[in-house]
Amino acid sequence: MRIMGLDYGSKTVGVAISDALCLTAQGIETIQRKEENKLRKTLARIEELAKEYEVDRIVLGFPKNMNNTIGERAEKSLELKKTLERRTGLPVILWDERLTTVEAERVLMDSGVRREERKKYVDKIAAVVILQGYLDSLGMKQD
Repeated sequence: MRIMGLDYGSKTVGVAISDALCLTAQGIETIQRKEENKLRKTLARIEELAKEYEVDRIVLGFPKNMNNTIGERAEKSLELKKTLERRTGLPVILWDERLTTVEAERVLMDSGVRREERKKYVDKIAAVVILQGYLDSLGMKQD
């Protein structure tokens, strides 16, 4: 069993996959989109990856506002959740992603990645942070 984590942005989707034991998350790619509302190729790639890695559920970052309200980006995530469930047949769990991009930037800075290079990796690392948070919560439930 593996779990996929997604960081859904307006132009990119960061993708992470858990190990088979669901203990750790690894970033695998950043899917680029030309236009925000064009999702066909993005969805097809997510489906390919889900099959390739034998994913049995997807964790989708849910970008709530800092005051816990749901804004425009979160509404788009809700739409993507429904579309992913319909297309893949997999359950999609929404996971609070507040400050994950900030954390991803910090990880990249601490790793010595140059500022101009960080943009290439930040969405994939944010997907790792989202998925790892979810995996850690599963571990807490199993104790």
